[in-house]
This record gives sequence, C-alpha cells and structure tokens, in this order.
Amino acid sequence: MDLPNFPELVESVQRNCHIADARHARETTLCNYLLEMREFYRWENEVPLARQLPRQEVGSWISAREALWDGLQADELERLPVGARSYDAFDVGAINATLLPQGLVYGGGYGRFGKPHFFLAQLERRDERQGLTLLVSGCEYARDITAPPAALQGGVVFLRRDALRRWLWDKIEIWGVRKADGALKSALDYYGFEADPAAALERMTDQESETLILHELGEALAGPLLGPAWGDLIASFSGRRAEVIARAVRDNLADCLSTLPQLIERGAVGSIHYYFANFEGMRGKVFPLLARAYLNWRESGSTAALSEAAAAGAAHWRVAALRLIGVRADDPAAAEKIIGAWIEDPQSILL
Repeated sequence: MDLPNFPELVESVQRNCHIADARHARETTLCNYLLEMREFYRWENEVPLARQLPRQEVGSWISAREALWDGLQADELERLPVGARSYDAFDVGAINATLLPQGLVYGGGYGRFGKPHFFLAQLERRDERQGLTLLVSGCEYARDITAPPAALQGGVVFLRRDALRRWLWDKIEIWGVRKADGALKSALDYYGFEADPAAALERMTDQESETLILHELGEALAGPLLGPAWGDLIASFSGRRAEVIARAVRDNLADCLSTLPQLIERGAVGSIHYYFANFEGMRGKVFPLLARAYLNWRESGSTAALSEAAAAGAAHWRVAALRLIGVRADDPAAAEKIIGAWIEDPQSILL
C-alpha cells in the first residue's frame, strides 16, 4: 500500500460512521440495539468471536459511545482525504478509483430507513459477474454499528466477508441458547459445526458469500423490470411501515429471479437450509407458499416444489412491486399510508 495519509482516511471514515450512528443507531428496538452494540464492541476491540464478552466493560463502553454520539449528532459529514485530494463521503466511484489499486475498498451509501453506511476495508478480490463489478473485502478498518454484508450500488456489488462472518456468528450464538430444531440447525449440521465450529464458520462464510452475491444479482435483474419509479417510491417514505412492505416485495422478487433458482440448480443443500433460517419477518409472512415448499423439500428430498414456488414468485412479486408503484402514481399523498396498512393485512400481495 502506498497511501501516505491512510491513518487520516481511516479516522475520517470512522468519524462519518460515528455521525451516522449518532443520528440513526438508536432508532431500532432496544433488543436489536443491544445486540448490535455487543457485536460492534467485539469488532472495535478485536475480541475473538468465540470469546465471551466482559459484560461490565461492554456496558461502560456503550455509555461512552452514546456520550460520543451525543456530541456528534449535529455535525456534518467530513470530506475524505484520499491521496492529494478530498472527496465527498458519497463519491464512492472516485474514491475507489484511487483506493482499489492500493488494495483498499470504500463503501458509502444509504441503507434501510435512510441510514447512511460507510466502511473502509482491505480488498480481497475484484471480479465481474453478469455485467456487474464485484468487490470482495476482508479486514475492515472503519465501519458503523450496522454492517450490511452485501449491497448493490451503481453497478457494483460490495461483499463484506468480515461483516458476513460476524453476522453468521451472531446468528449461531443466539441459536446456541436453545439449540432449537429447524432450518438453522440443519444448516449447521451440514457445515459440521458441532465437530469444528471455527472450520464450519469459514465454510459457511465462503458458501453464504455466494448466496449474498446471487441476491444482489437478483436485485440487478429486478431493476430494469421496475424502472426508476421504484427508487422514487422508497425515497418517498418518511416512516418504516411502508418500507418494510416494499423491501419484502423487492427482496422476494430478487431471490425468485436469481438466488433460489441458482441454489436449487447447484444443489446447495447447506445454503438452502440457511436461506430459510433467515426467511422471516415480512418476507416470510407474505410468501407462505415458499415456506411450504421448503418443508416439502425437507420431507421428500425433491426440489420440484421449491422450483415451482420460485417460478411463481418471479411473476407474482414483479406484479406486486408494480402495484406498489401504481399506488403512489395514483395518489402520492396517501400512498405511504395505504402501503403501510398492509403490514397488518397483507392479503392483497400474499403468495
């Protein structure tokens, strides 16, 4: 690496992460917030994944972090020093034009509910997939409390392997409290978690990285089907309820276009189990046909029902997404309220 101001860049990116967290981190439920803070503490303090966290120290760290956020909440995002120039925090393409040859990758964009996300990491590899650029990162030098493992932005798929590994471990750790039967147990059994947790986690990280890539490829396929009106729809929401519905519809569409057909075709048993371990919330609530198909596969070993459900979903969720766009086109002022009401009664988009 030949980037003389690298420490300053890390500091600036992390400060922007703190500012984003100051404004948005406490908008989630208390339970989710505390889980995210525990994981963030583990990352920041380089605590090994399997090591128990010191409860008292974590509590003190949370208090100090919240005090830091309170002092940053009104601050503007910093411009980032990259080489001899500085860039706006969202000028990702220009920043990476300098960083990628140095073995670094930067990400900056908006996630769910309008929260900005930033990260700076080691670049592991760069590939091309179906007309998209794939940037795979490893060790992360700066990040915010929420670390989305994958994202599609401007024709680039960002895959954050360190974030994925930590996300997988959190899921496993929560499951370990009760060790309930179901899709996650089947996935862990497939990957050999009981015999060697560390090796199984690495195998899962490798395989589920591909699952995330397949989803982002599905997002890219969904884009032309829905057009720019979809982005306008998401941007128009001021609350969470309508966005939860809209993102469930879009995620199901992307998975029916790409993720599920590819996993089925490849016979990716572990990834199919893990997919359904995460098939929850609104995505699962509006798509019971797919949940039934998974149970059929578990019982029969045949993927026919899964394939049929994915094919039906590819058609259905496109129509449902276009319907959401149509609601806004018909009545922009009332659209968010109408769509948000479907959380309580999603029958009109159910499959």
